[in-house]
Amino acid sequence: MKVTVTHIPEEGLTREFLKDGDWFHSLLPERDGTDIAIERISGQYTAAKIGRTVSVRGSIETEVTLGCCRCLKEFVLPIRAEFKYTFVPVEKMSNKEELELTGEDLGFGYYKDDLIELDLIILEQIILQIPMKPLCDVACKGLCPRCGIDRNVEQCDHETTSFENPFAVLRQLKINNGKN
Repeated sequence: MKVTVTHIPEEGLTREFLKDGDWFHSLLPERDGTDIAIERISGQYTAAKIGRTVSVRGSIETEVTLGCCRCLKEFVLPIRAEFKYTFVPVEKMSNKEELELTGEDLGFGYYKDDLIELDLIILEQIILQIPMKPLCDVACKGLCPRCGIDRNVEQCDHETTSFENPFAVLRQLKINNGKN
């Protein structure tokens, strides 16, 4: 989706959009190992400009099918995200070699040739909503490490062993500071 800056009227521009999963996957790097299933992405955005500075606000809604990292079952995660970005022409970009970003800079971008590209912003907003370790339920018990049954469905007689810290042995170490 491209927004042409010179086509934004004084009162602003509001558009709705509807994208499919193929659009989403076409923006991802090839074979990035992501097993994300999305069927439909809907949303809207409003663009307003003051001079050559453009403010874009929008919202996105979708459902993502993921695999639970504990029990491996697929589940649907609803995603609702809002975004706000401010764009200026690339000519106004600072020529400094090193820049330190602040929190305000994260919602700031540049446009070139009178076009603002929103596809990567929408992709970014969706990916930011997906947890690193997706869980079907916070109380998911996962799979038994010995027999592999789903502990959410049935029980087994195998005990869950607690993790032993490999550095626990260092507690027994006695250090002589050179004092007798």
